[in-house]
Amino acid sequence: MKSAGKNDSFLRGPKYLHIAKRLRMNIENGLWAPGTQLPVERELAETLSVSINTVRRAVGELVAKGLVQRRQGAGTFVMPVADSSAGTSAAAPVGRRLIGVLVPSTTYYYPRVVDGIQRVLRDAGVGVVLASSKYDLAIERDELRAMRDSGVQGLLLVPNLHIMTDPQGYVDDLRDLPLPYVLVERRPPAPEPDDPTSYVGTDHGGGVCLALRHLRGLGHQRVGHLGRLRTGTSAFVAQGFDDATALLGLDAVDDAVDRREVWTGAEIAAYVRCCAAAGVTAVFCHGDRDAAALVVEARRQGLTVPDDLAVVAYDDEVAEVGDVPLTAVSPPKSEVGALAAQLLLRRMEAGDDALCHRVEIQPRLVVRASCDASRIKVPD
Repeated sequence: MKSAGKNDSFLRGPKYLHIAKRLRMNIENGLWAPGTQLPVERELAETLSVSINTVRRAVGELVAKGLVQRRQGAGTFVMPVADSSAGTSAAAPVGRRLIGVLVPSTTYYYPRVVDGIQRVLRDAGVGVVLASSKYDLAIERDELRAMRDSGVQGLLLVPNLHIMTDPQGYVDDLRDLPLPYVLVERRPPAPEPDDPTSYVGTDHGGGVCLALRHLRGLGHQRVGHLGRLRTGTSAFVAQGFDDATALLGLDAVDDAVDRREVWTGAEIAAYVRCCAAAGVTAVFCHGDRDAAALVVEARRQGLTVPDDLAVVAYDDEVAEVGDVPLTAVSPPKSEVGALAAQLLLRRMEAGDDALCHRVEIQPRLVVRASCDASRIKVPD
């Protein structure tokens, strides 16, 4: 468990500079290639849980540095390589090996996964064909077909299994692909014992257990879970919460264990009132944005964070940006991407002799102000 000192828990510098750094990393890592359009400011603001004005100022920083260009009436575009200092690589030369990478999003969670993939493949002299499904099954089907037909030699895939009617059937059908592949942050949902699918992902249940063990160490006993439904990881996180509370002997208050596809402001307000009435002193939230909204609403209702209500988030995408930086389970996104890329390269070399690998990496717990590390009780 990694604990941050009190002075290190708070974001240094203006919030827009932190967002500008995040956007620049996406450009430098090749997630947004030269000449491509950035997501619109409203989408970036919603994804990063900041105001549109903060995003606008962050993009302005990139404009000033010559990394992007605003085009009146068209949007914001990444500058060509010759005109920017972003450090992105040029198109792969003819004959260079290529790997297709298909992710659901290029704005949240997956930029760091792609960063790990890019680092490994760049060192191996392998190029990347990157595509996003935007959580749309039709787009996913078309992008997968396009990459397969483009001549890539391997695939790293993050399929939208959570919104498919037959996710295991989809995974089974991938075996008909004429090239090696590895699933990333996904695994077969109902595999047979000899399922040959290789995957690399986060041990979500282990991450949840880290968080709840930390809360128990702070003296919390009555806990809640503000969770999600129908996301790529929600089922694993929910199961992890149920398993960890049973293992650690915590009281998961029924009325405070609630999972929804989308949380509205009114629903979060009602949830806070429920926690206060039920004596819940700590809440584990699936997602930084919901956790940040929970903190704001708790303070609005007169509760202090973390004294009256401790909050731990899952994802650690924008957990440090809020007025009360969030303690968060931080999935090893870059490490997952890097290991998946290494595994795919080995499978490409081994051909038909490639062994099946099933790899899970445990997250870290990053302690910040929403769950004060100084309050950990030390046994006598």
